[in-house]
Amino acid sequence: MGIFNKIFSKDKKEKLDSGLEKTKESFLSKVARTVVGKSTVDAEVLDDLEEVLITSDVGVETTLKIIERIEERVSRDKYVGTEELNNILKEEIAGLLTENNTSDLVEFTVPKVEEGPYVIMVVGVNGVGKTTTIGKLSNQFKKMGKSVVLGAADTFRAAAVDQLIIWSERVGVPIVQQGMGADPASVAFDTLQSAKAQNADVAIIDTAGRLHNKVNLMNELSKIKKVMDKVVPNAPHEILLVLDGSTGQNAFEQAKQFSAATEINALAITKLDGTAKGGVVIGISDQMKIPVKYIGVGEGIDDLQVFNKTEFVDSLFN
Repeated sequence: MGIFNKIFSKDKKEKLDSGLEKTKESFLSKVARTVVGKSTVDAEVLDDLEEVLITSDVGVETTLKIIERIEERVSRDKYVGTEELNNILKEEIAGLLTENNTSDLVEFTVPKVEEGPYVIMVVGVNGVGKTTTIGKLSNQFKKMGKSVVLGAADTFRAAAVDQLIIWSERVGVPIVQQGMGADPASVAFDTLQSAKAQNADVAIIDTAGRLHNKVNLMNELSKIKKVMDKVVPNAPHEILLVLDGSTGQNAFEQAKQFSAATEINALAITKLDGTAKGGVVIGISDQMKIPVKYIGVGEGIDDLQVFNKTEFVDSLFN
């Protein structure tokens, strides 16, 4: 693993490697088939590679960008052997992630704000692992010694409130909830007041994951944001969109719709351990220009990791 040991701990790196195993095996085996019987990267290899990237859920626009960059390298260097293809792909994908505001995080952090707790509003459709991500994130913050308050503002599903209560008990952090059917903005308001009263470091607000009516979603999220800003200036500081990586291009469509409804500034991509569609991380980062901040690579409470592009690309190709 060379220099990569210096970035992630051995345990975290091994977890990332195993979490991306299905994606890596599928992706690299497809790449290997494109160069069978070939000694150089020619037009036919590039056509096959384009198909590999698209079928690996990298996305059409991002795929064309990668292929164009490889074509430029082939044209410039005149002769590019097929044995070099993996390294070239690795470099170009890492380059794309660098351009797309994706930081190389190593540890979980809580940015300092002028007043009140750091406020995270979590959005995403039902079933993507939103509540689980909130629970795991709370656990990581608590391990850092930070105090966390949860707000159960997804009041349209009784199960959402119940699940968040279970996570609050499991992690050992307080929760503010008013039950199913309550006004989400009222829950958010009470959560931030409670967090301020407790001098908490972080407040995490769960919200409803409905996309069937974008206007309603937009209005609801705007109302929640306005109410929070009255309690903590400039809240929420982070609007985190949770996406299910196993849904491939459907996750990309969700990202586009939520971005149209509210100002997403961070992404969490879950369930990467159970899918061969991890390439979607590359496409979403490139097309949305929103940094991927967290990835889910397992079901355990510690299996939410900060996204580190260097480690991600290394695990994908190593």
